[in-house]
Amino acid sequence: MTGILAATSGENVNPILNMAIFGVFVAVSFGIVLRVSRGNRTAADYYAGGRSFTGGQNGLAISGDYLGAASLMGVVGAIAVYGYDGFLYSIGFLVAWLVALLLVAELVRNAGKFTMADVLSFRLRERPVRTAAALGTLTVCFFYLLAQMAGAGALVSLLLGIGSDLGQGLVIAVVGALMIVYVLIGGMKGTTWVQIIKAVLLIGGAGVMSVWVLVLYGFNFSDMLGAAVVKGQESGFNLLEPGNRYGASGTSKVDFISLAVALVLGTAALPHVLMRFYTVPTARDARKSVVYSIFMIGLFYVFTLVLGYGAAAIVGSKRILAAPGGVNSAVTLLAYDLGGPLLLGFISAVAFATLLAVVAGLTITAAASFAHDVYANVIRRGKVDSVKEVKAARCTVIVIGVAAIIGGIAAKDQNVAFLIALAFAIAASANLPTILYSLYWKRFTTRGALLSMYGGLGSSLLLIIISPVASGTPTSLLSSVNFAVFPLNNPGIVSIPLAFLLGWIGSILDHAPADPAKTAEMDVRSLTGIGAEPAVEH
Repeated sequence: MTGILAATSGENVNPILNMAIFGVFVAVSFGIVLRVSRGNRTAADYYAGGRSFTGGQNGLAISGDYLGAASLMGVVGAIAVYGYDGFLYSIGFLVAWLVALLLVAELVRNAGKFTMADVLSFRLRERPVRTAAALGTLTVCFFYLLAQMAGAGALVSLLLGIGSDLGQGLVIAVVGALMIVYVLIGGMKGTTWVQIIKAVLLIGGAGVMSVWVLVLYGFNFSDMLGAAVVKGQESGFNLLEPGNRYGASGTSKVDFISLAVALVLGTAALPHVLMRFYTVPTARDARKSVVYSIFMIGLFYVFTLVLGYGAAAIVGSKRILAAPGGVNSAVTLLAYDLGGPLLLGFISAVAFATLLAVVAGLTITAAASFAHDVYANVIRRGKVDSVKEVKAARCTVIVIGVAAIIGGIAAKDQNVAFLIALAFAIAASANLPTILYSLYWKRFTTRGALLSMYGGLGSSLLLIIISPVASGTPTSLLSSVNFAVFPLNNPGIVSIPLAFLLGWIGSILDHAPADPAKTAEMDVRSLTGIGAEPAVEH
């Protein structure tokens, strides 16, 4: 079989070799999941891995959870095609961790149990706040899953030389099925170990490729940039100057500011990232987790700069855009040009590990939110045992997996970094104001929380629906129609301040303030860790 790479390089792709490497990873990771899943007996085991991971292990797992398709495929592709503007994604994703470290990580670990809603509902009316928080969590996870599924379709289609829509759709369905099986069996323990292994492979593989690219240019970074600029001129871009994607007009400049705000503020409100802080036994380990993850993530984003401009210099934007998956295919095309089918197969397996680990983390977060927050605490009012709660979570995994497959097929032609940015905007709008108000403002009330969460979620979704993301352009989800009246691709610049404002107004106008005793208890618990869950549930 001759794939798209054959058409562009004059050589045949070896699908048997690629699938053999792919199969080895699936077999090894599945074996790990089966091994660690034997200890999944309680809700704490299934949701939080028994709180048995060290700070270093959890830091690696956070890196594996955070560095998804947007990082490996979307960011490298954005740099290769748009140059300077693409690298802004890397800056936003990395700087965002400072917000998580300084304002959220330790306090969330101390004040919660399994989910973000545990923190938000601690001193407010439990049922309405948990319902709103669960809705926000499920929405953010769904948008994030769209990006991962779109990346999976592009990656494995390129690996097998599949260019048809039907073939890419089948690929996405297979990835979704694997995700469902992994999470059903392994829970958080299995997911965490897959993320740790994936983080090591991803950062190591990106490092090896970066050194390889630099060797080709005698470790002269300037020469590599010069070659990238020459190739970029084929598409009419100067890859060292801003404005290839943002800055060409006043609207695109505002769109960039909106993107930056969403990326920087969104990380601290991502439910699947927040949930990772519950897998460690102490607040000290939670802080250590973030420090480890910042180092690993920062190192990786240095590699994306080399890989992005390396792909621009060696592959070229025209060839990238012509491949299945478009912008998302840059890193795999670069791997093929550097090391042929063997390196392509290895990098593709690493990229697939990236996708699988992230979608597993997202899926278990969404399942925990529904089962723990909605089913156990809203519907059953806390009167449910751990076994039934975990069973509800596993049923939710199947529903979420099917929805992710359908959505991923619809979004398969979108840039994954761009889709991730939308998830960040929704998270920062629906979750961040309520998290910060709950942790730091004693006057915050239930009405303020509900207004902030529903207002932030509703406004961000509405603005996405009436923006060019949904309609009006060739790359829109519905390219054949045009109902885009909001000019920006990212709603963060409007929806995030609106959510903060609604939370403040709702609290000021609420005549039923939060329980002072509960507020004081939360302050002590979040700052000291007194009252936090024990390391292991028996």
